[in-house]
Amino acid sequence: MEARVNGPANPGMITAIQYLYKAIHAGGADQRLLSLIHLRTSQINGCSPCVFASTESARKAGETDERLHNVVAWRDTPFYTEAERAALALTEAATRLQDGAPGVTDEIWDTAAGHFSEEQLGAITLEIALTNFFNRINRTIREQAGKTW
Repeated sequence: MEARVNGPANPGMITAIQYLYKAIHAGGADQRLLSLIHLRTSQINGCSPCVFASTESARKAGETDERLHNVVAWRDTPFYTEAERAALALTEAATRLQDGAPGVTDEIWDTAAGHFSEEQLGAITLEIALTNFFNRINRTIREQAGKTW
């Protein structure tokens, strides 16, 4: 597979993304959790550059290889807190919006809301949405894992 473009064509897009990241980080959600959310979303969407980037980011934030390797099977492993599980369930429900999927149910939302403040939930929701945005762009332009903009 070859990339269709050589980096972002619109500098304004980078500026807009930087503002979204500032909003995410201002929400008070833990950086390691945000990296796990980015990783899980990217795994679901099959976005190799985002899987690569989120793994690198998570390691820099102090995440362990054990947890990174097992996030794909988070329900069946003992490595995640109840709060992280709630965020990962929210991540999957918000990302899997194909025909007939229930999306984010009240139960999923209420469980997450029991662990996070409104500001943190806003940051988590924006992280999920922004990652899905990146995944779709990267899949469209065939961005390669390991490259940086």
